[in-house]
Amino acid sequence: MSHFMDVHHGMNDITAEQLREAHQADLAIENEEGVHFEKAWADPQSGTVYCLSEAPSADAVQRIHERAGHRADEIHPVPLTV
Repeated sequence: MSHFMDVHHGMNDITAEQLREAHQADLAIENEEGVHFEKAWADPQSGTVYCLSEAPSADAVQRIHERAGHRADEIHPVPLTV
């Protein structure tokens, strides 16, 4: 399994509750693609949301996000961590 950081744009003024709800929507179906969403962060002013996941592929991450109603604009592999 690999780690991925995905980025969503255009989520201006997102609240903590909205971020939590979006994250919960991913968690509710993540097992269907073998994905685990570990954490989500947001910058309400810029409208940028970041999600860290462990998954078999970027495509699996995108399928979960699409089904949950918030397609990722970018998905980046994260091969190194410290």
